[in-house]
Amino acid sequence: MTVITRFAPSPTGFLHIGGARTALFNWLYARHYGGKFLLRIEDTDRARSTSEAVQAIFDGLDWLELGHDGEAVFQSAGAERHAALAHQLLAAGKAYHCWCSPEELSEMREKARAEGRPMRYDRRWRDRDPAEAPPDIAPVIRFKAPTDGETVIEDLVQGPVRVANEQLDDMILLRSDGTPTYMLSVVVDDHDMQVSHAIRGDDHLTNAARQTQLFLALDWQPPQYAHIPLIHGSDGAKLSKRHGALAVGAYAQMGVLAQAMCNYLLRLGWSHGDDEIISREQAIEWFELASIGRSPARFDMDKLISLNGSYIRQAEDGGLISLLQPLLADLLEKAPDEAQLQRLEILLPGLKPRAKNLLEMAENALFLFLQRPLTLDEKSAKLITPESRVMMAELLTELEALEDWSETGLETLVRGFADSHSLKMGKVAQPLRASMTGKTISPSIFDVMISLGREESLGRLSDIAAQTP
Repeated sequence: MTVITRFAPSPTGFLHIGGARTALFNWLYARHYGGKFLLRIEDTDRARSTSEAVQAIFDGLDWLELGHDGEAVFQSAGAERHAALAHQLLAAGKAYHCWCSPEELSEMREKARAEGRPMRYDRRWRDRDPAEAPPDIAPVIRFKAPTDGETVIEDLVQGPVRVANEQLDDMILLRSDGTPTYMLSVVVDDHDMQVSHAIRGDDHLTNAARQTQLFLALDWQPPQYAHIPLIHGSDGAKLSKRHGALAVGAYAQMGVLAQAMCNYLLRLGWSHGDDEIISREQAIEWFELASIGRSPARFDMDKLISLNGSYIRQAEDGGLISLLQPLLADLLEKAPDEAQLQRLEILLPGLKPRAKNLLEMAENALFLFLQRPLTLDEKSAKLITPESRVMMAELLTELEALEDWSETGLETLVRGFADSHSLKMGKVAQPLRASMTGKTISPSIFDVMISLGREESLGRLSDIAAQTP
């Protein structure tokens, strides 16, 4: 059997981390078994589906590098096929017309509410003579569901799930305007796309029972279901924006690496021993549904950012520079030139250890691209006193004579300068850093001066020294 999985989001909102994790699990399972990973856009809710949300789904999957096999399927395109199968069930006596009025349905809801039970259609038109149909109501088509026994789902994550058939009512297959419902469309599409495994959130468990009944009524084999627990916030409550749960695109804008996000999503509910940092290749090799826990996973933004920092430190410099360029262009309002990018390349090893995300990294590197004279921030401006300006002027004279513009040469000169003035290193390095960067925090000041180069470093220092009284 060829393993075929599918990710089937509804384009009524942007792709969030719960959906992204579902996509990842489906992708990994298909790749683990050499199968196919399909994408289906479930846009049957035409009123709420938007082109922006569809594009966000594509963009999010592209960013996560979760490529799907074949063309994406839009569920709305199969409406005629879905409707035809509802009429096939009707002709076979497995479905029926229902002429309930909105008022009757409202009465059923009110009665269920008063009795403290879920609303279930009371099947009043299941065996009723159609000749009694009111002339002013367009009927829906309802599925004639089993009324006794139970439906069993052999779930690959949850284990056997048994649902008493009396708890499930006769769901609508076709609305009164002839359009198919989500429940019907999902079953038909899963069959037509030959989906072998439906991996999705456990909020679909009840749907699985209803859909299994429909599969069997159509004489089709249901896919194997795997319902994964939902993601909660760090406090155990339902995940929301206050926990940091954002659309996937927002994490990319924050400077989270796609590899770090996939690694983090993988570990939300799935584990492989004590392994924390897991490469894409290892994930494909190790991923099995049996390793998914049954309890809700907890999203922790701090852990994600920490993991992201680990990935940044391990990333190749060339790849990082490519990712940083558009962020720098936004901050600078123009693209950095080749000479400026060379400065960044030199300083990158000094920026990596302290960076938690790419945006922070770009902001920390911004001083490399600024035009002289620099504007000092509030803290660094306080370091440039009349005394420190005199000191920087003296240091400038010695640096202008320095032939060995290397980390060793610079450090030897600056330390010797501090010793000759009976100063601690910090008393010299701090105003020097402010002069070079306009800030009080940066990578090693010697790395900074090497990345800026001799001419730019001396120029920035002379800007400060020139203001000496």
